[in-house]
Amino acid sequence: MEVYFRRVERGVRGMDILNKEEFYTIDDIYALPDGERAELIDGEIYYMDPPGWKHQRMSGYLHNEIYNYIRDMNGGCQVLAAPFAVFLDKDDKNYVEPDISVICDKSKLDEDGCHGAPDWIIEIVSQSSKARDYMTKLFKYRTAGVREYWIVDPEKRWFRFTGLKRIR
Repeated sequence: MEVYFRRVERGVRGMDILNKEEFYTIDDIYALPDGERAELIDGEIYYMDPPGWKHQRMSGYLHNEIYNYIRDMNGGCQVLAAPFAVFLDKDDKNYVEPDISVICDKSKLDEDGCHGAPDWIIEIVSQSSKARDYMTKLFKYRTAGVREYWIVDPEKRWFRFTGLKRIR
């Protein structure tokens, strides 16, 4: 399913004129000014606010705990924290930066990021990202093949996980 976004311009006599259908691509993400962070989901750009201290503290804690567990179990998965590029689909309309990505198939990794669905994604919600994390990303991660998705809400002091597909 392709999603297109239309630009609307004011025409003669105040009537709206729909231009040709357009959507954003990864090139638009790379063209953002330095310091501006955004994600691209099905051709739509979602700008990201800088994370707060609670968010960063939680991210660091989870990253360390997961990393230590995988290391202690002699696991081969990589644990990577944002900002880290994840290209979910084999197209130029999807680019996300999950707070934590766990990738067990090292062939998906290169210097640009992860090409394909990580095995496990953790998103730490903020007020500005809540709807996107609970709905938009949940659907996108499920359709892209992410096996496990955790939503962590520091304000509510709880987390919720959704086993999208079982990790073997």
